[in-house]
Amino acid sequence: MKNYFVGAHVSAAGGVENAPLNAAKLGANAFALFTKNQRRWEAKPLTRGSIKKFRDNCERLGFAPEQVLPHDSYLINLGHPETEPLEKSRTAFIDELQRCEQLGLCYLNFHPGSHLRKTDEETCLRTIAESINIALDQTRGVSAVIENTAGQGSNLGNRFEQLGYIIDHVEDKSRVGICLDTCHTFASGYDLRDRSDCETTFAEFEQHVGFEFLKGMHLNDSKAEFASRKDRHHSLGMGEIGLEVFRYIMADDRFRGIPMVLETIDETIWAEEIQLLRSFSIQD
Repeated sequence: MKNYFVGAHVSAAGGVENAPLNAAKLGANAFALFTKNQRRWEAKPLTRGSIKKFRDNCERLGFAPEQVLPHDSYLINLGHPETEPLEKSRTAFIDELQRCEQLGLCYLNFHPGSHLRKTDEETCLRTIAESINIALDQTRGVSAVIENTAGQGSNLGNRFEQLGYIIDHVEDKSRVGICLDTCHTFASGYDLRDRSDCETTFAEFEQHVGFEFLKGMHLNDSKAEFASRKDRHHSLGMGEIGLEVFRYIMADDRFRGIPMVLETIDETIWAEEIQLLRSFSIQD
C-alpha cells in the first residue's frame, strides 16, 4: 500500500537543486517548489548542472517524481479573455511544463484562470481547457494539475462542478488532475470542520470530479471565515477550520500516494506540522 507523502512548499533559492535539500531538513517525504521566479514572466533556462543536481538530490533523498508538486507562475491566466495576454500565458505555461520535464517530474500545479469580468464563466472554463490541451500537445510526461481556488474576485475553479467541467473538456485525461487546497475549499463554501462535513464535501468532490483525478493537496488552515471567498492561509489548528479535516485526510486511504504540501504561514513550525500530520495517519 502506498504511503502518505507529506511536506511543504520549500525554497529553491540558489538553484532548484536546493529544494529537495530544504525538504529533507524538515523530515518531509514530499515537497513543492517554483522552478523559476513565480512573479516574473521571463526566466533563464535551467542549466544542465542544476538539472543533474536536482535529479541526483531527489534520488539520494528518496523523492520520487510522484512526491513532488511544482507550482507555476502566479502571472499565468489560462482563461484570459484577451488574445495577447492569453497567448503570453500559454507560452509561459508550456515553458513551465518543459522545465518539469527537464527535472524528471510528473506534475505541474497551477491556478485555472480568471475571466476578469470581461466574459462569461463557461467561455472562460472552455478557454482554460483549450489552453491545457494546447500545452499538453506540445509537451510529454507531465500532468497539468489544477488547483481549486477560494473564488476571490473573478477567479474560477472554486466549485467542484467547474473543475469537473474543465476536465471533461481536456482531451488527454491521463495527464490532467486536481490539487485540493483545504483553505481554498473551506473559503469557497465547502465545510470541513467536522467529520460529517468532510464526508459531505469529499462525496461532492467524488460526484463532480472523482478521486481518480486527485493528484495532490495543499494542507492549510484558514484565517478567513467559512464561505468568505478569501484566500488567507493559517497554521494547522490555529484558524477557522481546526484539526479534524487533517485527522480525516491522514486516516483515509484515498489520500495516500499523492504529495500533500503545507503552505501554512509559519515555516519555522513546518517540521512540527509534518510530524503532527503523520501522528494522525495509520502507519504501514
